[in-house]
Amino acid sequence: MRLQILGSGSRGNAALLWADETVILIDAGLPIRTLTDRVEKAGIGFKGIDHVVVTHGHLDHSRSSGIMAKRHGATLHCAQRIQEHRSVSRAPEKRDLPINGSTTLEPRRGSEPVTLTTVKIPHDCDPTVAFRIEHGGRTLSFLSDMGEPREDAGRALAGAGLLVLESNYDDELLRGGPYPDALKARVRGAGGHLSNDQMAVMLTRLAGPDLHTVVLAHLSEKNNRPEIALRTARATLEQLGRKDVEVLVAEQDRPLSPILV
Repeated sequence: MRLQILGSGSRGNAALLWADETVILIDAGLPIRTLTDRVEKAGIGFKGIDHVVVTHGHLDHSRSSGIMAKRHGATLHCAQRIQEHRSVSRAPEKRDLPINGSTTLEPRRGSEPVTLTTVKIPHDCDPTVAFRIEHGGRTLSFLSDMGEPREDAGRALAGAGLLVLESNYDDELLRGGPYPDALKARVRGAGGHLSNDQMAVMLTRLAGPDLHTVVLAHLSEKNNRPEIALRTARATLEQLGRKDVEVLVAEQDRPLSPILV
């Protein structure tokens, strides 16, 4: 498998996953023109996406999911609760995403199926899930929009070779930043996002022996800095004796290069 983050941040999130001949779009929160352009530049042509999977209903993750599924003839997998949302409803084929369960993403071409397991995580859009995706003996864990660290999520998502992990805000920058107090409380709360320090807690739980790459995702443009998040993650891995693990930061306006899982 290989993963390419197409964009990550408060203005929209999306990633492409190749599993042999099967192509999966993980979240589709970028505006449709931006997302279409980045998908095409990634080498995905007409009807090239097989499945669209959505972590939750907030628009920065679901905005273009229905129309992308329709254009590509893809199956859209999301929680039953959000299937009538305008952003999702255009998809001609929708399937319920099990919560704290597994489903099989069947290939349209002759490759092995992909196993997708969801793990419910705290966020103020219920339900929000993280993904554990397995194919060909490789595992990707994809965790974003989580209000607080959870041991059960750590257990369920541990063991991946590639980990995408939210590192949304720095506590000091958020406290002194431009957000109104109510929004600051929402970001810090159990229904909000992971801080850099909370990311470090989850990274400690998720850094198994097979881990080779961590991608820090959903960084706030106003309340975080890439160098702070990177420093926190690298210090955590050093404490774990895992200086060998590569750490990258996903960007809002520029896709990352594809990463092998």
